[in-house]
Amino acid sequence: MDNKIDNKIGVYLRISTLDQSTDLQRTEIDEYIQTRGWGVPSYYEDLGISGTTANRPSLKRMIADAQEGKLKVIICWKLDRLFRSLRELVNTIQLLKDHGVQFISLKDHIDLSTAQGMLLMQLLGSFAEFEASLIRERVRAGLAAAKKRGRRLGRPRTINREMVQHLRDKGLSMGQIAKELGVTKSGVSKTLRQLAQQST
Repeated sequence: MDNKIDNKIGVYLRISTLDQSTDLQRTEIDEYIQTRGWGVPSYYEDLGISGTTANRPSLKRMIADAQEGKLKVIICWKLDRLFRSLRELVNTIQLLKDHGVQFISLKDHIDLSTAQGMLLMQLLGSFAEFEASLIRERVRAGLAAAKKRGRRLGRPRTINREMVQHLRDKGLSMGQIAKELGVTKSGVSKTLRQLAQQST
């Protein structure tokens, strides 16, 4: 038994809905821990929480414990129980590595305490960077296309309601008001409707 690891094992369990159970995850992980000859783990369970949700209290507590040196190994049943994206996977595992914490995903046969596991980590990092570059490229292309179509980028301007009413009283059309104030025609129309409702 490795005294450095014994009783410093964190097991993360998650189910998306409360009508599910973590029993299968727990049983298979417990069997694995026994075969390794390790001690009793600490369990971190997020119950009824979707994998797409960032606010997972038990996960945050487990990561904090790892950073404080309370854990030397973190085990999950499958990667999708713990991570929301490839980028999050890479960043979290790098954080664990920086704090000397090993990571194991049981059903995915990932053990980052081995040379093969570290090679996989490097590949995942490359894929995550590729994914990030594609996202940046799509964003730039979308902004360029929007600008080409004449769409105003950034936060919408606040419409000065008093100026809208003043210009309307002077006889300007909604299109002329929009051009004068540098806002959209639909925004002017909405403002005028609101002003009319207030006056009734």
